[in-house]
Amino acid sequence: MKNPEILTCFQCGTCHASCPSGKYTSLNVRKIIRDSTRKDISEEPELWMCTTCYNCQERCPRGIKVTDCVLTLRSEAVKKGIILPAHRKVCAFLIETGHAIPLDEKHNSIREKLGLGMPETVSKYPKALKEVKTLLNSTKFPELVNE
Repeated sequence: MKNPEILTCFQCGTCHASCPSGKYTSLNVRKIIRDSTRKDISEEPELWMCTTCYNCQERCPRGIKVTDCVLTLRSEAVKKGIILPAHRKVCAFLIETGHAIPLDEKHNSIREKLGLGMPETVSKYPKALKEVKTLLNSTKFPELVNE
């Protein structure tokens, strides 16, 4: 990755210690940042384990935009056609429904019982789905994420 900011990382480990995903998975944000300066890590599955909570970025003593770097690395991987199957499925939902995780009838029913109603999304405004699809198509998103 060509981001000179990450070269200022002194590997203190604050990002890794702050990472909730790293507590339960093999994700080591510090290693991702270090390795990305030395080699192509597009095929590393850990790259996709980040939940983008921004804990690492908020706590970095150097002010490195760690999460943003991870997202950039993911974007570069997608441009190479590398994306995990689970993420492809989420992308397919987005393309099809306008939602990464669409609300189903069960969850709509629960929302109704709780008095929440429909969220201010494409679920509530189905005509907006056409606009979402136009936006996704204009960015060539479907072509990037389909095998």
